[in-house]
Amino acid sequence: MVGMSLLRRTLLGVLLLVGCDATSAQTPGHTEAKLPNGIRVTLLGTASGPRVHVGLAGTSTLVEAGSERLLFDAGRGFMQNLVKAGFPMTAATKLFLTHLHSDHVVDIPDLLLTPWSAAPERKVPLEVWGPDGTRKMMSHLVEAFAFDIHVRRDVDESFSPDGIKVVAQDIRPGKVFERNGVTVTAFPVTHGLVEPSYGYRVDYGGHSVAISGDTSPSDNLVAACKGVDVLIHEAIDLDLLRQLVPNRQRRDAIVARHTTPEQAAGVFKKVSPRLAVFSHSPGTPAIVEQTKRFYSGRVEMGRDLMVIDIGDEVRFRSANAESRPQ
Repeated sequence: MVGMSLLRRTLLGVLLLVGCDATSAQTPGHTEAKLPNGIRVTLLGTASGPRVHVGLAGTSTLVEAGSERLLFDAGRGFMQNLVKAGFPMTAATKLFLTHLHSDHVVDIPDLLLTPWSAAPERKVPLEVWGPDGTRKMMSHLVEAFAFDIHVRRDVDESFSPDGIKVVAQDIRPGKVFERNGVTVTAFPVTHGLVEPSYGYRVDYGGHSVAISGDTSPSDNLVAACKGVDVLIHEAIDLDLLRQLVPNRQRRDAIVARHTTPEQAAGVFKKVSPRLAVFSHSPGTPAIVEQTKRFYSGRVEMGRDLMVIDIGDEVRFRSANAESRPQ
């Protein structure tokens, strides 16, 4: 029986490795030469809110800077897009959470368990930074999956004990990460009654990208992000919202804790990014069209698997599209 169990695990590992190699061969984006002193951003999920969007992943952004890979939020389905983009499942071991709404954290169990329990397994702890409650949430997630973890680690497959550990921190505004020349700064944003909520700015090699998280127009964001190369910002479509949420009181509450296209234009004017990109939005053409009425700078609608290279030039490309300098 022991021999059969070992054989099954070996065959499973071979099949998974073949599958990973095949995926990487079909989507080689992450194997392209990295930018010296530059930053590469991959939008792994751009959908808005807790609603299920068929064919779109929930909000999640991967930032590659130097030797660091940093993941911001873990919305529904982002792991599929991580692999679809050509990354190994173990690519993301550092997670930064803007806030603890379900649509930003719902796929953390997948990130915690799958790369650890599938070949090639994760052998380092999952590190998580986020607002108050992050440590408690991660502790409870490990507890919720205690049976699976125990069996895979201690009884059957003998997966790495370090690979299932979690190192979680409840952060405060300011620098929360400094390694290998990469700095991550958290800044508070205004998301209604959801406090604290954070945006993040990543700096490396004289270049930068900022992620707004969920927010209404925020002076803190403007102060923290002035002159950033790329600003990834949320947005809502008021016309679509009226269709989806007929209750005016509920709709007004949603508008009050998010950003309209006109408001986003005002933020972009103050920040002056080289490129502004909408994510965690409905993705409707009206959002960019309305923003351009009030803002003359470069602004694009983010799509799942869009890649943004930040160096001497800022280039972006959608899935299966050529890159364009900005």
